[in-house]
Amino acid sequence: LGERPFSGLGWDDKVRLLDIMREAGVLWLQITGGEPTMDPHFQGAYRYAWQAGMVLTISTNGSLLWRPDLLKLFQDCPPYRLVVSMYGASEESFDTLTQRRGAWKAFRRGMDAACEAGLPLRINVVVTEDNASEADEMAALADEWNVENHAYTNMTPTIYGGGEPLLAQSAAHLRQRKPFAGCNAGHTFFHADPHAKVSICKVGRDDQIDLMAEGIDGLTRLGAIADRLMLRTGGCEGCALSGTCRVCRPLAKHYQEA
Repeated sequence: LGERPFSGLGWDDKVRLLDIMREAGVLWLQITGGEPTMDPHFQGAYRYAWQAGMVLTISTNGSLLWRPDLLKLFQDCPPYRLVVSMYGASEESFDTLTQRRGAWKAFRRGMDAACEAGLPLRINVVVTEDNASEADEMAALADEWNVENHAYTNMTPTIYGGGEPLLAQSAAHLRQRKPFAGCNAGHTFFHADPHAKVSICKVGRDDQIDLMAEGIDGLTRLGAIADRLMLRTGGCEGCALSGTCRVCRPLAKHYQEA
C-alpha cells in the first residue's frame, strides 16, 4: 500500500509548528503517519496541541493502544476520535497485508485495551484484493467491539504517483464516486508534512510553503495556490469528461502519473 519513511521535525520545531497553527486559528487537527504513536515526541506534541485548544483526531494502526502511558494520555486529554485501520480478520491475512509478523496480535491487543478504556474509536476496514474474502468478517468484528466502522475500498496512488495501491484494490468492492463538485482545500484547511512543508491538502502537494522559513504569513498564499491547482489544466485540457470527473485536478494528476 506504499511505504512511508520515518522522519520529521525535532521537538522545538514541532512546538513552533503547533504555535503557528494555533496563531492561525486551527481548531481541528488530524495527526497521521505512518504510525504517529511511534514518534518519540507524539505524547508531548499531542498534549501541547490539546492544551492549545485543538480538537484532535489520530489515525493509527492501533498496535500501541494497549500501552498504559498512551491510555492515560487519551483519558487525561480526550481526542475527538481515534481512527484505527484494520487490514484483516485473521492473523494470516492481517500479517500478510501489513508485512509484519505479530501485527494482528498487536492490533487485537490495542483494540481490546482501547475499547475497555472507553476511548472514542472508529475503524477503517481496509478492503484489498488479498483480504476481500474477509470484508464481512472485519465489519462483524468491529460490530462486536461496538465500534463505528467504514469500509475503505477505493485506493488512490501514492503521493509520489506510484500505482501500487491501485493494483491492491478489490475490483468487486470498488465504489462509484460522485462527480467532483469543488473543495475548500487551501481555504478552510491545509496539510503539513513531517517537515512543516504546507500544502493545500495531503493530495495536492505542489507549491509547498515552508512554515519554518515563512511563518504564519506563508499561509496567506494557500488560497491562490489552491485556486490554481484546481484548474483543469495539463492532461485534463480538452477532456470531454472534465465536467463530470469524479476526482479533483491534483488527484487526477496522481492517477495520470501512476
